[in-house]
Amino acid sequence: MSGVVSAGMAVLASFGLLLFCGMPFAMTVATAPFLILGVGVDDMFIMISCWQKTEVHKDVELRLAETYKEAGVSITITTLTDVLAFYIGLMTPFRSVQSFCMYTSTALLFCYIFNITFFGACLALNGQREKGNRHWLTCMKLPEATGDDRGCCVGGAYDKNTHKEFEMPIDSFFKNYYGPFLTRVWVKALVCLIYAGYLAVSIYGCFQMQEGLDLKHLAADGSYVGSYYDKEDEFFSAFGPNVMLVIKDEDFQYWNQTARKSLDLCLENFQNLTVADSGISPISWLSVYMQFGLSAGLNLDNETQFKSHLTAFLNLSGFSQDVNFSNNQIHASRMFIQTVNIRTAIEEKNMLDAFRETAEKCGKLQTPVGLIVYHPAFIYFDQYAVIITNTIQNLAVATCVMLVISLLLIPNPLCSLWVTFAIASVIVGVAGFMALWDVSLDSVSMINLVICIGFSVDFSAHISYAYVSSEKSSANEKAMDAVTKLGYPIIQGAMSTVAGVVVLAAAESYIFRTFFKIMFLVILFGAVHGIIFIPVFLTFLSACSNSHERNQENLPEPTDTSEQ
Repeated sequence: MSGVVSAGMAVLASFGLLLFCGMPFAMTVATAPFLILGVGVDDMFIMISCWQKTEVHKDVELRLAETYKEAGVSITITTLTDVLAFYIGLMTPFRSVQSFCMYTSTALLFCYIFNITFFGACLALNGQREKGNRHWLTCMKLPEATGDDRGCCVGGAYDKNTHKEFEMPIDSFFKNYYGPFLTRVWVKALVCLIYAGYLAVSIYGCFQMQEGLDLKHLAADGSYVGSYYDKEDEFFSAFGPNVMLVIKDEDFQYWNQTARKSLDLCLENFQNLTVADSGISPISWLSVYMQFGLSAGLNLDNETQFKSHLTAFLNLSGFSQDVNFSNNQIHASRMFIQTVNIRTAIEEKNMLDAFRETAEKCGKLQTPVGLIVYHPAFIYFDQYAVIITNTIQNLAVATCVMLVISLLLIPNPLCSLWVTFAIASVIVGVAGFMALWDVSLDSVSMINLVICIGFSVDFSAHISYAYVSSEKSSANEKAMDAVTKLGYPIIQGAMSTVAGVVVLAAAESYIFRTFFKIMFLVILFGAVHGIIFIPVFLTFLSACSNSHERNQENLPEPTDTSEQ
């Protein structure tokens, strides 16, 4: 209960601080509390597991010290990796992603602070309750028990030989059955075979990934907006956006023949694009105005006459919204080009690039025409132009940061490389399977891939640190010891995180459902790597053994029996 309350306080404190500081709250941030409440208790499970392995008769100070000694580095590694992964997400140019990363990273930092302070204090108070022989529920003083039978105040019986709480059944399962089973030769071979299959399917899925965000997904399920886009695709799929060409240059001389020829050449270049319909003339107020002047016998090559009749023409022709004309000055105007056969995100991105390149060329003509191309949907098409490069950049930077943190806090370089390998492996798996689960690469899924980096390291870092800090002699024994210590907390952490976000699976919003899908994949693959793949792979590296002291000193194996 204290751990859950601690995570809730972290959400309130972090969100309150950022809102007080004026940080924008984007819609994507609404998914963060579900994530924080699930992830925030992970470290609590590690601390409780370490606390339960201390001797119940020791002073509370010593029990808490042993708990922090075992759990402190492990939860610090995972917190640093999670928080830095999200802060790296601030490098993206998307404001919604920046907002989500800022709120989530700050909340995770507060979770860590509350865990090592508030929750640690709760453990100390619980220890004082036990030492004071008080009931586990009512905290009422109990009569002094005879012998070592203090089960009622401890909350359960304890081993009178080790003076530690009895192992839970699932702890015994990992110690007596799962660990020995995992370290058998044929099981290792099977794990490697399963991993090869996982990697093959993941890589295949990566090549099936689609870019782009279908605009109807931004609306809730059942919204008329979704029906509108479905009908548009059904009846008008041959036509793409009607792109606006804005002449931004106030000094452009519309009445000058040379300037008009440059503009006509520019419009012709747009029409000649493969994404434009050459059979549909541009919607140009200037062309209609010139025809109007010709039929009315006006000399529109003259600046005075051009401007004196312009207001009346605009009001009568319906082009009044296309020309910003005031104080006898045309400040800006616009024309339209109809695009065709724009159905996929790739085609939308190519169309955007082609229009912008053509507009840039218009500014380099002998008589330059300063143009801006625009359509309301360009704000989404812009994502497609940078989404892949930004995703790769964030993943690469974050993975390097994770490697540095692992090298600093895990006392073995090779095992740190295994943690980095696990990050890359989980990222590939999540990216591949999300494509097979009908999730496209867009700003929403990019948020989740950034999350993936932080959380994919959690379970692997816990296991790797437990492995290298184990006092066992052989690699297999170290792997069994690590799985015994952290198998159950990893299962608890994975289940609590999934439980925190599973409510989003039934949400009537694509954004929330996508968040659940990717988080589910991240936690599933992270846990599988933590309790299956990484323990097996670590046994292949005898260099990760604590016996490296002898190698460092270049001493031969001792032969004297007494010396051994």
